[in-house]
Amino acid sequence: MPRDARAGRRVFWHVMGQGPRRALAIHCSMSHSGAWAGVSHALDDLLTITAFDLPGHGQSAAWGGPGEIQAASTAIAADLIDGPADILGHSFGATVALRLAVEHPHLVRSLILYEPVFFAVALADRPDLRAGHEADMAGYAAGMARGDMAAAARGFLSVWGGGDAWEALPETLRTRMAAQMPLIEAAAPALYGDAGGMLASGALTRITAPVLLMEGARSPAIVGAINDGLAARLPDAARTRIKGAGHMGPITHPEPVAAAIRAFLSPDRGTRHSPAPG
Repeated sequence: MPRDARAGRRVFWHVMGQGPRRALAIHCSMSHSGAWAGVSHALDDLLTITAFDLPGHGQSAAWGGPGEIQAASTAIAADLIDGPADILGHSFGATVALRLAVEHPHLVRSLILYEPVFFAVALADRPDLRAGHEADMAGYAAGMARGDMAAAARGFLSVWGGGDAWEALPETLRTRMAAQMPLIEAAAPALYGDAGGMLASGALTRITAPVLLMEGARSPAIVGAINDGLAARLPDAARTRIKGAGHMGPITHPEPVAAAIRAFLSPDRGTRHSPAPG
């Protein structure tokens, strides 16, 4: 399990699975590369997955700049593969996967994205969702404004967590998550402000790799709007909804997520363009 310099940063990465297809997996914020273990196990015969810890996460180096965290994460991802691969991404990690496809298309054979939190897409297409989204995020925003990282983490997880009550989490986990709140703030310019220019430049419409857009049936409403907007822009996109899952589907529901990935990567993709069920 190497920990070495990638794109000028100390990065922890490891390999899971023994399948014939090479893949790269990019986890969500406040998690680590091991979050893909359940999905990897279910796809062990199909994919050999390289997974890495994002900056400031797991065993990779702390994040303190310079630069913008999505750009830095994209550079690390590009440095970990040397040829076309299936790129799996979850939440913030899925936005990194999108940016990898824009900036390094030769490295991307397919994109498999679970709830990419590219809020700029939804808010551009559906400005009516802004007030509701800001209300959902009010606890997080208030905690950040007064420098109370524990309150910010509690508010953030109430929207984007796996459903566990904040008080039920181990104290060590609560402390770690509170300490990671600046990483959420660091991602805002890319997620809300389109720092990578993927939306403003029209680059999404030029992604030629096939894309699977996944979402949980119990996820926040803005997730569906993001995937609506991405599906409208990406030339070759399929969608699926995971029954019973929320935002943390790859962790809480790895088997149905893996089944959707397996179907997408199947040689028979005749149903790939079916819309997500209501």
